[in-house]
Amino acid sequence: MNKDSIHLTIPSKPDYFSLVRLTTSSISNKCGMNIDEIEDIKVAIGEACANSLCFTDMDFINIEYILDEEELIIKVSNVKEDIPEGLEETRDRELGILIIKSLMDKVIFNETGIEMTKFLE
Repeated sequence: MNKDSIHLTIPSKPDYFSLVRLTTSSISNKCGMNIDEIEDIKVAIGEACANSLCFTDMDFINIEYILDEEELIIKVSNVKEDIPEGLEETRDRELGILIIKSLMDKVIFNETGIEMTKFLE
């Protein structure tokens, strides 16, 4: 399998998170992941999208899937690791970061958002 890239842009509204989870499920299935791995990735991307929604004033969230024979990389824009204190959602977003880190094999935060990797067995 060559390195394939799939781009998805959704409005910054929680109404579209189910579309992201369904897309993620389909792509993960194509990679040959089992149902437990697919569910883990769906939870992680849901948390990433919720984080992005909290910390962006953009009208959209960009999601990129990069898949090859060894890994599935998912990039989500505007995800922040450092959660500001005093927000109503601070505790939920901090928990979301912990969930992402526990479910994915590799997590990198950068200036554009988050890069989450699941290695294929």
